[in-house]
Amino acid sequence: MNVWSPLTIGLVAGAAGVLVTAGAITYLKLRRKKDPAELERLRRVSLGRTGRIISGEITGLIEPEGENLAPLLLVYRYDLAGVTYEVAQDVSMMPAVVAVAGRMVGQAISVKYEMKHPGNSITVCEEWSGIRGVNLREPGGSDLPVPAEAAKKS
Repeated sequence: MNVWSPLTIGLVAGAAGVLVTAGAITYLKLRRKKDPAELERLRRVSLGRTGRIISGEITGLIEPEGENLAPLLLVYRYDLAGVTYEVAQDVSMMPAVVAVAGRMVGQAISVKYEMKHPGNSITVCEEWSGIRGVNLREPGGSDLPVPAEAAKKS
């Protein structure tokens, strides 16, 4: 039977610790970091699946000016427990919403919010829409009526 000395046990343990530390550092350096757009998409989908629903209203639209690549922001408001939340959500990646965005100001909507952080909310995501008449399955798909002046321009 081979008996290890305390020095040998210490050296083996130290070497194992160095290897584990080196492996952890390598993993952290090489793992793929998600870009901000992917993190936002994951937030929207999570809220779409788990958020609580409350009614709200679209209060405005912030459109990009000129040729810049600024997002199209849908501004909406909802009241919860005596607090009014006013939020802007980037909807530029959702063609069905972009197609009807100009006609939605003042419209009643459904909002999904996180119970622990009620300011974290959405009104539309890839899997759910709180905007009545917007069909997310088809690009530009909407069941909203076209105003008379918009129909004359077509």
